[in-house]
Amino acid sequence: MPKLALIPPHDHHRHHRQLLLIFLLISATTAAPASATTNYQVFKEAPQFYNSPTCPSIHTNGMCCDQAVHVAMTLDTAYLRGSMAAILSILQHSSCPQNILFHFIASATANHQHFRYTISRAFPALVFQIYPYDSKAVSGLISTSIRSALDCPLNYARNYLPNLLPRCLRRVVYLDSDLVLVDDMAKLAATPLGDSSVLAAPEYCNANFTSYFTPTFWSNPTLSLTFSGRKACYFNTGVMVIDLQRWRAGDYTTKIVEWMELQKRMRIYELGSLPPFLLVFAGNIAPVDHRWNQHGLGGDNYRGLCRDLHPGPTSLLHWSGKGKPWARLDANRPCPLDAFWAPYDLLQTSSALES
Repeated sequence: MPKLALIPPHDHHRHHRQLLLIFLLISATTAAPASATTNYQVFKEAPQFYNSPTCPSIHTNGMCCDQAVHVAMTLDTAYLRGSMAAILSILQHSSCPQNILFHFIASATANHQHFRYTISRAFPALVFQIYPYDSKAVSGLISTSIRSALDCPLNYARNYLPNLLPRCLRRVVYLDSDLVLVDDMAKLAATPLGDSSVLAAPEYCNANFTSYFTPTFWSNPTLSLTFSGRKACYFNTGVMVIDLQRWRAGDYTTKIVEWMELQKRMRIYELGSLPPFLLVFAGNIAPVDHRWNQHGLGGDNYRGLCRDLHPGPTSLLHWSGKGKPWARLDANRPCPLDAFWAPYDLLQTSSALES
């Protein structure tokens, strides 16, 4: 288990809070474009976590150390609270937290200065980089789905990860922002990909795979053969281990984009950014134990009702679906499993700021 040491509180609390509020006011009015101005959330400083004695030493120059665990996530204002909780959960349960490097993808028009300040203040020792994502190209390819939140261009950033991240980076664990880990991230990152798999993820072969595509798709003689010879199963793209070099070599971004272009001409699926991944990768991915994605805790895409855990052990809880734990907790209508997310919530309340 990692050693946990609380960073001592700063000597001049009131002065520090005044400087923080001044910074947030300035960044909200000058650093962000008009479309991005908002009431910024303020987060508490997290405990500092240290490597256990058996952890290898790594060099973080260039963000490409092969011995490090690399985590990629997206950042946006709406889900920042979830991202901060996810980061804390990863560090808290890691035996080598100082060997985890974070790669954050944010819209090119977002306030990167604010994101950088917020993360650095909550996690002063965190090694991370923020990469700009220009969503102009993908915006024209997005088809309206069953839930508006799924149509956000940032949801499609995972399609372009190998182009956005440094080319020297070989492997990354991609994570959504609405999850927490309760196990060591290094175990997931070490998932074997075999001789040819580009990615690994938990598969759910009991799901109704045909429902992810329209009758137009299945009735087309050519399209219906897409999965011929493949044991295609549903997998959730919110937790993936990706070999970036194999992705680049196979030009899989182009393959995904081609399916999205076809979708604009004839509607072959309904559910956001997931179906193109299924079309390209389903049946050809390396397996991951289901414990690493206890997904669906946000309920379905329509009502977001409470759900129970799937049978078996749990290493990662994922609130995919409409209901998010922070929103339900704020509304005083939490689901039972939201109690597992709450301890990682770093949001600083207004009463704490004013005291």
